[in-house]
Amino acid sequence: MSKYVNYFLLSAIIACMPLVSYAGSNLAPDDAVGISFWIISVAMVAATAFFFLESLRVTGKFRTSLVVGGLICLVAGVHYFYMREVWASTGTSPTVFRYVDWIVTVPLQMVEFYLILAAVTAVSMGVFWRLLIGTVVMVVAGYMGEAGFINTTIGFVVGMAGWAYILYEIFSGEASKSAANAKPSVQSAFNTMKWIVTIGWAIYPLGYFLGYLAGGTDEATLNIVYNVADFINKIGFCLAIWAAATTEVDA
Repeated sequence: MSKYVNYFLLSAIIACMPLVSYAGSNLAPDDAVGISFWIISVAMVAATAFFFLESLRVTGKFRTSLVVGGLICLVAGVHYFYMREVWASTGTSPTVFRYVDWIVTVPLQMVEFYLILAAVTAVSMGVFWRLLIGTVVMVVAGYMGEAGFINTTIGFVVGMAGWAYILYEIFSGEASKSAANAKPSVQSAFNTMKWIVTIGWAIYPLGYFLGYLAGGTDEATLNIVYNVADFINKIGFCLAIWAAATTEVDA
C-alpha cells in the first residue's frame, strides 16, 4: 500500500506544481477558450495520476507503456497550465508552448506503438525509428510554418508528408504486419490508436490550413478545436493502451 501512496503523492506533486504557481490567473466566466484550457489541464493531471497508479498493477513491458502514457499526460498538463496563462494574459494563441508540448508528447505517442508491440511479439527497432523520425518531421515542419521561419505552404506540405509516412507505417508497413501477429487485446489497442492518429490528428492540419492557408480563422475557435483534439488524442490514445495492458493482467 505504501508504494501506491508514495507513487500517487509524487505524481500529484509534480503535476500540480504549475497549478500552484499560476493559481492567481484570472478566468472570466464567459471565456470559453480559457475554460477549455483549464478543463484540459486538470484532466491531464488526473490522467497522469491514473496511468501512473495503474502501471503498478500490470507486469512486464506493459508497465513501461503505461508509465510513458502517464508522462505524455504529465508533459501535456504542464504545458496546458502555461498555455492557459498566455491566453488569459494576452488573448493570443500560445503557439510556442503548444509546439513545445507536441515536440515531446507526439513522438512519445509514436513510441507507444513500438512498446505495445514489443510487449507481446517480436518487432524490429526500425519501427521505433521510422515512427519517431516521421513524427519529428511533421511537428517541426508545422512549427516552422506557423512561426514564420519558412513559407507556410512548405511547412504544411512537409508536415503532411511526415504524417503520411506515419500512416503508411501503421496501416501497411512493418508495424502493421507485427500487429497482425499480436494478441487480440494488443490488436484492438493498435487499431484504436491508429484510427486516433488518422481521424483525431486530422484536426491539426485542418486547423493549420484554415488558419494560415485559407484566409484565416479566429484564434478562439482554433484554440478550442486544438484543445478538444488534444484531450481526445492524448488521453483517449493512452486509454487504449491501458485497456490492452489491464486485459492481459485480468485474463
